Formats: sequence, structure tokens, C-alpha cells
Amino acid sequence: MCQVFAGQDPARYESITRRLRLNGQSTSIRLERAFWEIVDEIAAAEGSTTPAFVSKLHAEVLEQRGEPENFTSLLRCACLVHMDQRAHVRAAHAMAAE
Repeated sequence: MCQVFAGQDPARYESITRRLRLNGQSTSIRLERAFWEIVDEIAAAEGSTTPAFVSKLHAEVLEQRGEPENFTSLLRCACLVHMDQRAHVRAAHAMAAE
């Protein structure tokens, strides 16, 4: 079983740093390539660019909870939420097709 995880392409978990603005402040965010791909997918689904989506998410978190202790972790967890929602939609479509 571990081969499924250990055997993945190292490029998938390569750290990528992107520079963008959050609430007017220039910053850098480092995520693994696989997470950036999901963030890009979420942004596209929202009809937004990735920097605009990330900035909007940060602003909403600030409004609801204040400054997040670890925004990068929040982004990773947002990716997991997105993947979970996508799995639920697929399951619902599969059940409807039966």
C-alpha cells in the first residue's frame, strides 16, 4: 500500500513559492505543487484568478476569525474540503445514474 504514496512523482510534492498580494500586502506562499494545482482549480471554478481567490479567502478569514495562525495550512485544508466536496458530488451523480 505504501508504494501508492511513496511511488509518486517527486515533482508532485515539490515546494513552489508564489508571490502575491493579500489585502494590499505583498507576501510569498509556499505550497507543494499538488496543492497549488487544486488551488488553481478552485479559483477557476470560482471564476477568479488564483491570486484574487487566495486574497478573497484571506480577507474572509480575517473577517470571520481574525489573522490565521498558519494561512498556508488553511489553504491545504481548503484543498481537502474541495476534494471532499468533489467526491460527494461524484457519488451523488453515480447514485442518480443507477
